[in-house]
Amino acid sequence: MGAFVAAGSVFAQDAAGSNPESAKKLETVTVTGSRIRSVDVETAQPVITVTQADIQKTGLTNVGDILQNLTITGQPTFSKSAVLTSNTEEGGQYANLYNLGENRTLVLVNGKRWMTSLAGYTDLSTIPATLIDHIEILKDGASAIYGSDAIAGVINIILKDHFEGAAVSGQIGENEGNDGRQQAYSFTVGSTGAKSSIVFAATYNKTDPVWAKSRDITDYTYGPNHIEDGLSSTGPWGRFKAADPTTATVPGTYYLNHTGSWNGQGVGADSTQLSNYHSPANFPDDYYNPSQQMMAQLPTELKSIFTSGSYTFNDYVTFKATGMYSERDSSTQTAGYPLNSASQPTFPVYISGQSYYNPVPGQDEFFYRRIVEMPRVSDESAKSFHFDGSFEGAFEVGKYSWNWDVGFGYNKYDVDTTGTGNINLLHLQSALGPSFLNSAGVVQCGTQAAPIALSQCVPFNILGGPTASTPEALKYINALEQSSQQSLIKDYTANITGGLFEMPGDAGTFSFAAGVEHRGVSGYDYPDELASAGYTTDLAAGATVGRYNTNEAYLEFNIPVLKDLPGAKSLSFDVASRYSHYSSFGGTTNNKYSFQWMPFDDLMVRGTFAKGFRAPTLSDTFGGGSQTFDYYTDPCDATFGYTSNPTVAKACAAAGLSPTFRQTDNAGKPVTGPDSQGTTPFNTGAGNAYLQPEHSISRTAGFVYSPSYVQGLDFTLDYYHINITNVITAISADYVLQQCYIFSVQSYCNQFSRDANGQVVGLNRGNANLGSLDTAGYTFGVHYRLPEFSFGKFVVTLDSNYLSNYTTVSTAGAPPQDYAGTYGFPRVRANLGLDYTKGNWGATWGLRYYGAFRDECWSAPDIECNEPNYNGHSWPYGVGANRKGAIIYNDAQARYELPWKANIAFGIRNIFDKHPPTTYSVNNSSTGLLDPTLDLDRYFYLQYNQRF
Repeated sequence: MGAFVAAGSVFAQDAAGSNPESAKKLETVTVTGSRIRSVDVETAQPVITVTQADIQKTGLTNVGDILQNLTITGQPTFSKSAVLTSNTEEGGQYANLYNLGENRTLVLVNGKRWMTSLAGYTDLSTIPATLIDHIEILKDGASAIYGSDAIAGVINIILKDHFEGAAVSGQIGENEGNDGRQQAYSFTVGSTGAKSSIVFAATYNKTDPVWAKSRDITDYTYGPNHIEDGLSSTGPWGRFKAADPTTATVPGTYYLNHTGSWNGQGVGADSTQLSNYHSPANFPDDYYNPSQQMMAQLPTELKSIFTSGSYTFNDYVTFKATGMYSERDSSTQTAGYPLNSASQPTFPVYISGQSYYNPVPGQDEFFYRRIVEMPRVSDESAKSFHFDGSFEGAFEVGKYSWNWDVGFGYNKYDVDTTGTGNINLLHLQSALGPSFLNSAGVVQCGTQAAPIALSQCVPFNILGGPTASTPEALKYINALEQSSQQSLIKDYTANITGGLFEMPGDAGTFSFAAGVEHRGVSGYDYPDELASAGYTTDLAAGATVGRYNTNEAYLEFNIPVLKDLPGAKSLSFDVASRYSHYSSFGGTTNNKYSFQWMPFDDLMVRGTFAKGFRAPTLSDTFGGGSQTFDYYTDPCDATFGYTSNPTVAKACAAAGLSPTFRQTDNAGKPVTGPDSQGTTPFNTGAGNAYLQPEHSISRTAGFVYSPSYVQGLDFTLDYYHINITNVITAISADYVLQQCYIFSVQSYCNQFSRDANGQVVGLNRGNANLGSLDTAGYTFGVHYRLPEFSFGKFVVTLDSNYLSNYTTVSTAGAPPQDYAGTYGFPRVRANLGLDYTKGNWGATWGLRYYGAFRDECWSAPDIECNEPNYNGHSWPYGVGANRKGAIIYNDAQARYELPWKANIAFGIRNIFDKHPPTTYSVNNSSTGLLDPTLDLDRYFYLQYNQRF
């Protein structure tokens, strides 16, 4: 189960170092984290290894899901449940080690860089799990070895390169709710000879959608206990601002309810009607639950072909090549657009006073109406092509064997996106413009004196409700959008490694590795032209086009110092340095120092100190930026803000706001919950050509202990501390407002303004080198392979992570905010597992533990705030906290080896159908579940593998 991916496999790597006799000294190997080939698989760097057998025990079919089980993996930025995320990365899956961000983890395949998006994210879903031999996860920084992005760690996915015969495999699974079905099929064939080998594989994976309305925990934004909170103020029946349609004398806002009757001003303000929100038919003031049309888990489909081959020319030269093409198709659906006259402020559209459907003829009207008849659907096709080829070999220098390789890598990542459901504002303007009833009894655009042909314009009865919309009108106003993105990486490498001389005292061989690399990166992102021009309700965005190249060189030494002495069975040091020169910002040098000390056979002590960096991506530097309708909480809001803080109250008063000020929705009414969506677009993501790289310092220290008096028992304990400065980030609207009002950082106060009603407008949140990010903690594991009993073999594993701090500082001098122990950053995560085998039978049981955390305090009238006076050190949410308890998920699998070279397995994830707690700092309708990709409810699966 998940415990065995995270815990059981770690000791396959860690334990070997504590028992020299367990290392097979037959040939040299390269372990992730070092370029020096060695006969020993253990290094000074902490490395987790996940095997194909471990993967099959999880019942998971996607590499991203598999890695999400690791206790050092944080909440995903782009998950299968984050359907509101508009980035092109949505639909893929990514690894977020230590919660430091997916683009701060370097992903390698067979030791070579894999493709990334323009923003530096590596989509792991493009790598079929069935092709994997094993995965190595380096748990510390390695920029001195691999260059940029290796701040949080390195994931090295090793694919199968030798295979004899053929194999087929299949797995099918489904949630207990009869949805979210997953299918995975693969075919592999290969041949290995004396001089050559070739492997070919084809895979197919498919995941069906889960709809938010199918689960209580996702049916409403803040869960089933707060149904009325977080509802949209724009619903399907519409309203307009005009004079009273019956008396034509009383100005106000009027609603067309579900019965077709007009309701006067103030109907929607009666709070006693909130108890009627359980059914859309009972929304007299037109509030709407958008989750009714939203996916909780998006569907994906992956098709891939893979081939790997090698040919040995002689004892000194071998050629190896790998090629893979994969195509991922995914789709997202959100509710129909909440349309109003100012949906795109640069191009407002009103109901013409001359429209046939205008209830108050002669007067242009400002309207509100959610177009539920036309949900917004985005279809994405991501095509990945990878090729690498290299010549490699070995030769003798004196008595030492040296290894070399020269290679080329090519990665191309194309994403084409098509969208429907947004509104073509040019057509909408015509559809709401002058219209009349012609002689045939058909409403027609234009006037009787100047009619417009039906082939050129279709009138739209926008205030008639969903039943009044015709297919022709919806087709006319529908914006058919298309955008494309490409990221291209060409990588040239050359490496050499070998022994130089013997160290005194027979300590061992002084070894080295060196290499050079040239990498060219280019890409573009062309959004839909009509949307970019501001003529649709989609977010206007600018194009991104850019390129850069880098030249790099590294040198690494392994220095054995002591061997077979009292208190020093062995002692060695590893030193590495890499110089990188980027055409975009210049040069940077990063060093790494590590040691490995065995005072006696059973114990190995290790530690590292590493400097690292992350270069600005194409998106960071050349991004065109886009509009965004952010969810945010105004700190000055009297109900949900932070006005109980004297500093905030004083700043809000200085801004001219009253103590009773309320953030409003697009109906002009006070918001009914925190983290509400804004009514005007903010600006985000514009590139910054002056960005500098992020810099990091990583420290690790720990030990591996395998007591010889208890065979099969191993312990590991590692401390980690990662500090990142010059952080590149696209900051959030909440961050900007909190830095201004809570922490009095004036530079952030300059990034927005307020309109005549005090509402936040024009907020800018671009890319910048901000302050710092600091995290530290401990990873602890136990692995015990019990003595074999007559009734079978047992293996017990534990892997855990304790997070001591996760602190951000916005700018130099700003106060720190520590998120450790809040949602997404639990203090404790642990996986505990039991594996059993007896003959052909096997079974596993795993527990996944997520520790308790504090969430943002809920301060609505139905208060959920169990620590109202909490104001902990560096607490990021003002006064008050809502503590949520720990949660445990149980998983199990039973398997059997069949006599015809096959095996079959059946498993259940989340056996006890445990539901995660409701959170308020993150909406449950987006990513508020602890593990939204895995734990909607019970999940059943069946897998079959056949060799030929």
